[in-house]
Amino acid sequence: MPKASGVKWTREHFLIALNLYGKLPFGKLHKGNPLIIEVAEKMGRTPSSLAMKLSNFASLDPVLAARGIKGLDGATKQDRELWAEFRQNLETLAPESEALLHDLFTADEAQEVDFLGRDRVRLVAAPAIPPLGPTEKLAIMKQRRGQQFFRQTLLNAYGVRCCISGIDVPRFLVASHIRPWGLFPDDRLNPRNGLCLSTLHDAAFDSGLITVDEKLRVVLSPRLKRYFPQQALEQNFAAYEGAPIRLPEMLAEPEPEFLQYHRTAIFQT
Repeated sequence: MPKASGVKWTREHFLIALNLYGKLPFGKLHKGNPLIIEVAEKMGRTPSSLAMKLSNFASLDPVLAARGIKGLDGATKQDRELWAEFRQNLETLAPESEALLHDLFTADEAQEVDFLGRDRVRLVAAPAIPPLGPTEKLAIMKQRRGQQFFRQTLLNAYGVRCCISGIDVPRFLVASHIRPWGLFPDDRLNPRNGLCLSTLHDAAFDSGLITVDEKLRVVLSPRLKRYFPQQALEQNFAAYEGAPIRLPEMLAEPEPEFLQYHRTAIFQT
């Protein structure tokens, strides 16, 4: 990575910024954010330069636009082109951007870059890669980096809280796919194909025991209700029936078409 001051925006820098955009709330896209300061230093850029680029991307975010929130008005043609390319090619560019971000902070493949603390970048242990040939190892690394991007982006978009229960312990949270990972490869890394759920609510959602209706309210399956009355179940599920889920702060608002699929193909009626 170039380290000189005033360095031009390279494609690598754009991909890192696009990766970072999904991991910071809109209100934190400023030059005083410790995370922006830390990443900018690693990129050889000023915090102001990186913060401005992130705010330009915010002006292109359809979720923010739908809520009447605007970023800066200075998005360039290149900003728009790379924003569109990134969104349209997540399967390729999300793992690539995650690898670039990783390499800014460490060359250790046994670690991953974690943004869930929101006060500083942390390095956390990554799943071990079994001894394989170089081709297989490369494929596993790409998949792992893609999964890291999806989880970090989705959990941060939801404020690192379960969108049903509000649980905010990262180890208890899952980036849950709305349409199954195995059946919809084109949407595996799409943040709009995910919900931030606790491990318990993820298990229920994945098995069709709960879903979300057209108004983004929690719906319980009759099959789950067969186990009532039961105090633990009622505390964790009945208490949220009919309540709206918490919406993400940016970029990752669930796609209605994907939720419709879950209601018709997965939900247990």
